Formats: sequence, structure tokens, C-alpha cells
Amino acid sequence: MLQRKYSALKPFVIISLSYLLFTTTDGAVRMIVLLHAYKAGFSAWQVAIMFTLYELAGVVTNLAAGMMGARWGIKWTLLSGLTLQLAGIGMLYGWQSSWNTPADRWKGILFVTCAQLLCGVAKDLTKLGGKTVTKLVTPDEKQSSLFKLVSFITGMKNSLKGIGYFIGAACVSFNYFFALSVLMVLILLAMPWAALGLSEQLGRARKENLTLAKIFKQPYNINVLSVSRYFLFGSRDMWFEVPLPFFLRNTVYGLGWSRPLTGLFLAVWIIVYGQVQSWTPQLVLQPLRQSPANKYVAVLWNLLLVLCPLFMGLMLQTTDIFTSRNLGGMTGVMVGGLGAFCLLFAVNSSIHSYLIVRYAQGDKVAMNVGFYYCANAMGRLTGTLVSGALYSYAGDTVVQGFAACFWASVGFALLSALVEMFVHDNSGGLLCGPCFTFVKPPPDAADGKPLEVEME
Repeated sequence: MLQRKYSALKPFVIISLSYLLFTTTDGAVRMIVLLHAYKAGFSAWQVAIMFTLYELAGVVTNLAAGMMGARWGIKWTLLSGLTLQLAGIGMLYGWQSSWNTPADRWKGILFVTCAQLLCGVAKDLTKLGGKTVTKLVTPDEKQSSLFKLVSFITGMKNSLKGIGYFIGAACVSFNYFFALSVLMVLILLAMPWAALGLSEQLGRARKENLTLAKIFKQPYNINVLSVSRYFLFGSRDMWFEVPLPFFLRNTVYGLGWSRPLTGLFLAVWIIVYGQVQSWTPQLVLQPLRQSPANKYVAVLWNLLLVLCPLFMGLMLQTTDIFTSRNLGGMTGVMVGGLGAFCLLFAVNSSIHSYLIVRYAQGDKVAMNVGFYYCANAMGRLTGTLVSGALYSYAGDTVVQGFAACFWASVGFALLSALVEMFVHDNSGGLLCGPCFTFVKPPPDAADGKPLEVEME
């Protein structure tokens, strides 16, 4: 009995540890590149271009990774991801100071974009294992356990990514090359366990040969949730990845923070986001009788999320707090508004992460999850590019450009909620604690019978 339980949990432990170490470097390398580029005089739009192939790689890689994971197993996708991360970080050692001049910045943009391409491919190959192993070690009948397991690993991943943001910002403040070396060591620590401790059969689809055409032929709920995911993560990256750190560093219109303080703020945001994800089932949804989640729960929390970028857009554009550069008021608005977005976005992301694994089909879980995170990468790519353009060119000042980013975020969050309404999943209804019932559960729920979720 104990031997069987150990055998089932062993891949979860190995993949989770490798995934979490990798995630620390993923957050750190982004901050190293962004803050090094800001110091060198690159604009928000130019930095957004640097991350273009990183995000675009996620679109292609998630499709290919789903097919690779289903055909060759999670072990080789994980090891391939770790190896490519080493190559991408190693390439960044070649960033030349001569590229920081206006005439030669295109060389720096091109070089860093190519290095980030390798890191982007690495991220999504590695993430596939971290997301799919939860489904493989959890019985189908234990949906509540699956929800908690998915939320835990997703939350820990984001907490360590937040720590990576701070490590990257702190290390690059000391020395750029030292910062890259720290990341190389972390990746090397993750590789032996994955190479020696995982079965080559883990995650393979046994029944049929997979083709790219079959990757695109997904269950109905996977397709709908993927579109919703596109808009959900687009709503965050419309302001988070590039505009926010630029605004925090800006000494004329923004808060004028140092690199370590900017990194610390982003790190705390990501860590809190990760921890709320981890505890969403127990501390948020269970007391509200919304666990395990369904489409109604997803729509409710998505609509609540819309209020946060709406608040930020109004404060930036209709008050004089930011135009008069009232630093105390600016700090209060930023911490309050972005803190609220952090909490609500974490609940939304936790619900999505659970639903995609729940709707995935048995031994095709790697393929289903890979397709879903392709949409996730598309949302991040769109948000990164559009936010860089809006921040740099919308309006006459940085404040107006930053406000435009939040207005775009409002639109994307609304569209995400609208799309979720088309998911075929009426199990559980929608409750809000013991006193309020917004959507009555189906009759079978009261009888204790298992509820069917339409998959096609």
C-alpha cells in the first residue's frame, strides 16, 4: 500500500521541484532583462518587442509540447525545457554595452529577443509537466482533491516566480553577470532529479498516434475555456509585465523607485497572488460553497475582477493624484487597486487551472493542457505588445498611456467573463454561502449522484 502510494507521488514530487526551481529563474530572468534594458535607455515599446518571441514561443510550444508530451512522455519535455533555459540564460552573457546607444539599439533588441525565444520555449515545455502531473496522480472521482492539488502547485509556482522577481532585481543591482550566474546554478540543481527519477512512459497517450490536426480538435469545453483564458491573461499583461515596472521606475511621472524596490513590489504581488491561488479552495470557495468550481463560479469572479482595472483607469485619468504627482496618493492607489486585482485575479486563475485539468481527457491530458496554455500564451503576447504600444504612444504623458493600459484591461476582463458563459458545465449551481443561491444546483446534486460534465 505504502509502496504504491510512494510510486504514485514520486513523479509529482520530482516534477514539482524541478518546475518550481525553473519558475524561480523564469521570474528572475525577466526582471534582469527588463531592468537592465531600462537602465540602458530602452523604451517600454522596445522592451515589449524583446519579449515578443518569448510569448510567441508559448503559442507554438504549447501546441508542440502537448503533442510531444503525449507522444514521448513528460520526462523528455521537462528535460528539454531545462536545457533550453540554460541556453537562453547563457546567451544573455553576450549583451554588449555598445548596443545601448540609440543607433545600435536594434542590435540589442534583436539579440535579447532571440535569447528570450529560447527561454519562452523552455518555460512552456517545463510548465507542461508541472500542470499535467496533478491529473495523472489524482483519481477521477476525487475532484476536490484534484482542485486542491492543482491550486497548491500553481500557487507555489507563482510564489517562487515572485521570489525570482526579487532575486533578479536584487542581483542585477549588484552585477548583471552575477545575476545570470545565480540562475544557471538553480537550473543545474533541477536537472539530475528529472533525468534519473522519472519514467519515460509518464504522460504518454497510449491509444493513438497524435498529429497536429488532432491537437487542434479539442473537446468543446477546452476550446471555450481556452478563449476565456486568452482574455483573462491579456487583461493582466495589459499593464503588468512592462508598463508597471516602467511606471514604478519613472522619476518624472511615476513613483521613481529603485530597482530593488521595484523588484520587491512585483515580487510581493506575485507571491501573494501565488499564495491566494494555493488557498483558494479552502479559504475562499469552500466557505462560499463554491468548491469544486464550475462555470458559474468562474463567471462571478471574473466579473468582480473587472472592477479593479476600471478603478485604476478612473483614478489615473479623472483625478489629479497622478497628474500633480502626489506620491502618497499615488502609492495608496497603486497598492490598493493593484492589490485588489492581485487577490481577484488569483481566485480566477485558480478556478481556471482546476477547470482545465478537470475537463482534460485521461491520457490526453498533456495534449489538452498544452492547447489550453497556447491560448494563455496568446493572451500574454497580446497584452505585452499592446501595453508597450499604449504606454509609449497613447496620450501626451506616461500617466495617460498607463491609464490606456487599464482601459484595455477592462475590455479583456469583460470578454473573458462573457466567453465563460458558453462552457457546458451546470454541475453545482452557484451559491454564495449558506444564505444565497443565485443558480440552483441540478436535482442530481442533492441526491449525491455524480454529475456529468459535457466534454464534446
